[in-house]
Formats: sequence, C-alpha cells, structure tokens
Amino acid sequence: MHSTATLPRRVFAAALLASFALALAAPAQAQNWPTRPVRIIVPFPPGGASDPLARIVAQKLGEQLGRSFVVENKAGAGTTIGTAEVAKSAPDGYTLLLAPAPFAITQFVYAKLPYDGKKDLVPIGLVQTTPTVVVANPALGARTPQEFLELARKQPGKITYGTPGEGTLPHLIGEMLNLQAGIKLLHVPYKGGGPAQSDLLAGHIDSSILTPMVRDLIKAGKLVVIGTTSLAPTPSTADWPTFAQSGLPGFEALAWFGLMAPAGTPPEIVAKLSQNLQMALKNPETRAQIAQSGDVPEGTQAEFSALLQREYQRWERTVKAAGIKQE
Repeated sequence: MHSTATLPRRVFAAALLASFALALAAPAQAQNWPTRPVRIIVPFPPGGASDPLARIVAQKLGEQLGRSFVVENKAGAGTTIGTAEVAKSAPDGYTLLLAPAPFAITQFVYAKLPYDGKKDLVPIGLVQTTPTVVVANPALGARTPQEFLELARKQPGKITYGTPGEGTLPHLIGEMLNLQAGIKLLHVPYKGGGPAQSDLLAGHIDSSILTPMVRDLIKAGKLVVIGTTSLAPTPSTADWPTFAQSGLPGFEALAWFGLMAPAGTPPEIVAKLSQNLQMALKNPETRAQIAQSGDVPEGTQAEFSALLQREYQRWERTVKAAGIKQE
C-alpha cells in the first residue's frame, strides 16, 4: 500500500520527465523537418503577381530541403481569409503564408479580424520589396513630384487617383500623400486594379499608384511617371525621381512579400526556413527571376521584423488620420 505522501512526488517526477522528453523532441523534430510536403498559402486569387513569386520560392526551397513546397491560393476579404487559415494552422512548419504588404494594414482597417497579426504569426524572411509608382495620364500635365504636388495644392479635391478599392495599399499611400504633403487628392475606388488602370489609360481618372510593372506603358507614352515611393532610387526604379528626394523627406511606402509561419512554430524550424530562404535569394537564377518584378532583399528574419515594425506604425497612423474603417 502506497502512502499518500509519495503520490504527489511521483506525479511531479512523471511531469518532469514528460517535460524533458518534449524539450528533447523539439530539436529532433526541427532537425528532421520537413518529412512531408509544405503548403505556402497565397491570400490572393490565382493569376496575380504573387503567384509567380510564390512558385519561384516554393521550387527553390523544395530543391534545397528535399520536399515539395506546394502553393495554394486562398483569396477573399482583403487577404484576411488566407491569412486566417495560416494563423489558425498547427505551428509545425507545414503551413506558411506568403504575406503581402496589406498584412500590416488590415488589422487597422477592419473592425474585427479572426486573428491578431502581431501575435498569431511570426516572420521568416522578406522575399521581395518594391516601391510603388505614382503615375498619371499625360493629359494631367504634371511630370515631376513637385509639379504634381503644386497642381494638387492649387486644385484641392479635384485631382483624382484610382485604386483597387477602399483600404488597399494604393488607397493608403494616397492618404499618406495627402497627410504629409498637405494636399487633397480625390480617391476613386474600383473593384480591382484592372478597372482602375483601364480608366486611367482612358483619361477618366487623373492618376493612380501602381508597381514598376507598368514600365512598358510608360515607355509607350501612355502613362507618365510622377515619382516613386521609396526613400531613394532602387534597382527597379533607378531612373525615376522619388517623392522623398523631391520635397517630402521621409516619404516611404513599399509593396512587399514575406514568408510567415503560425506563432508557436519551433524556433529551429523558423531559423531553418530563414536560412534556406536567404540561400535561395542569393542564387543568381532565383535573384534574376524575382528582380523581373521588384527588388531582392536579404531575406533575413531580422530584416523582415524591422520592416513590420515600421509598417505597423506608418499604417496605423495613416488609417486613424484618414478615418478609414471597414466591418
């Protein structure tokens, strides 16, 4: 017959052994990871700019780690459906998110989200960063940031800018431009970027905020570059002026993509992913592919974490000042 005094000690000893076993199992799990295919969730519909980028990264990581990385599109609700799926997934390294720049905006725009972006996901590394470009229909008459801002100051509420919709990155960039430059551009939201670009080319709106992928339209004279939204020229926008160097010091807004994992994913797996992402981005062929649509970062976790902190501060301030809120 056992005394009751020994039972708590035995329970404690069993719990201690279990915790040791878990502590030993975590590094072993990370060392063996991955043992099955890994999903990369893209929170956009198929056919967008994020798809080729996700497939480039998936292919390279698969080659390096010896397992398939499968891209899945989970679109809807301003990227929040796909993001929520990853945030709620098991933190085991087998479900990742290709997070876009709106990731740092949605939590301030939407009144309720099924996840907390700051707490429920952890950064792995940046995949691509790209300044956006303020472009105009040639009929507007402005050709530089200074000319555009001067025209806007003389005609408050008259110059229009089209975007893919309320609360999108281009919308927020326009609002930030209004706030920092002391102007009032008139926002014209569309249901997607395609209709906005079509109306810009047709002259139905004056301007828009796009990516450097419109370079061919600019070369053909169908659109005019006003300025880019990086602090200084980057490889993808080296021949265009920046607003920051043209009268708006510190003005910066980037389109970006980065890999994220559910919070609680073993640090060893996150580190392994980050190291392999950096290796992939140093590969000349991979760099050349990514550089076709933007700029190639280092891919480190620290780089991505620092960018996220800047983004949270920038967009929270802009959303509040502009009074943007969606249910």
